[in-house]
Amino acid sequence: MGVRSGDRAMTFNDNVKLDPSQVEDVRGGRSIGGRTALAGGGGVLGIVVFLVVTLLGGSSSQAGDLGSLLDQALGQGAAGAPAASSALAAECKTGADANARDDCRIVGYVDSIQAYWTGALPKAGTQYTPSITRFFSGTLQTGCGPASADVGPFYCPSDGYVYIDLGFFDELRTTFGATGGPFAQAYVLAHEYGHHVQDLLGLLGSSSGQTGASSQSVRIELQADCLAGAWAHNAQATGYLQPLTTAQIADALDAAAAVGDDRIQAEFQGRVTPESWTHGSSAQRQKWFTTGWQDGSLKSCDTSGSL
Repeated sequence: MGVRSGDRAMTFNDNVKLDPSQVEDVRGGRSIGGRTALAGGGGVLGIVVFLVVTLLGGSSSQAGDLGSLLDQALGQGAAGAPAASSALAAECKTGADANARDDCRIVGYVDSIQAYWTGALPKAGTQYTPSITRFFSGTLQTGCGPASADVGPFYCPSDGYVYIDLGFFDELRTTFGATGGPFAQAYVLAHEYGHHVQDLLGLLGSSSGQTGASSQSVRIELQADCLAGAWAHNAQATGYLQPLTTAQIADALDAAAAVGDDRIQAEFQGRVTPESWTHGSSAQRQKWFTTGWQDGSLKSCDTSGSL
């Protein structure tokens, strides 16, 4: 598993080559797909509103089907062709760049996450199709409809892209109370790529507006947390990262707790209403990340039973 004690700084191997083609930077009004990302806006509601994406782009299969779908590992997904911005291509070349620059660090995470799933998913019988991450600011048009910085990081099943306003990481700390740290960022990215893996496995099906502590929406989100943990277990083996520290894993768990439905509801509405949950409690999110982290396999992430 490769855990060591030490500081929270995520350390990439200096000489590893980064692949910035896996990230598009459309911040500051750069045009994408014939549309323009508009500058402006601000503030984020965070991962808690990911349900809007599943409602727009197709929600998951029924909870009872999760176990069999994982066994069958069926489904295909689509992602756009890689197209890095010239700035990322010029500035994010090696692990040393990822250690020095915030945006290059995100490129490094994406590279590591996708390197892991490229090798792991075919073992479950499904080819991994890369998903591009798009950095954006303000608002932009996506395959799931218009999005703004208020939405926070999300995966769109309709176009197969991960979208993130990098300002969310500040909001995670200042608004949601997470301690922060680079591996909190890694957790967020790995969670969204967990949704991409679900998409490829056929786990994101017809639209569903289910809510509640045991709802399909919660099961899908907790499974994405587990898949993030499975990547973390194998992150060092991808060649990009040095062994994770106990402090880094603690930062991931703290971030998972910060975006638990119960914690967000208690903080922002003054009461907890489990019947309206879409992502799971802080304890559930920590439990399922830990499950993936400790076991390191896709099979451990079956959330069709007890949560």
